[in-house]
Amino acid sequence: MATEEGTETTSPLDEVMEDIRRELVRRVAAEDRNVNRDIYDALEGE
Repeated sequence: MATEEGTETTSPLDEVMEDIRRELVRRVAAEDRNVNRDIYDALEGE
């Protein structure tokens, strides 16, 4: 939430939601690497 001065304050709910978003991004990235492992392995050899 933004205050009148333009600084942001975060509530405990905002912090939890950010943790959830971060974890989802991590899991999606890990699954993408697993699904496309052959492509990532080929790119490592470049």
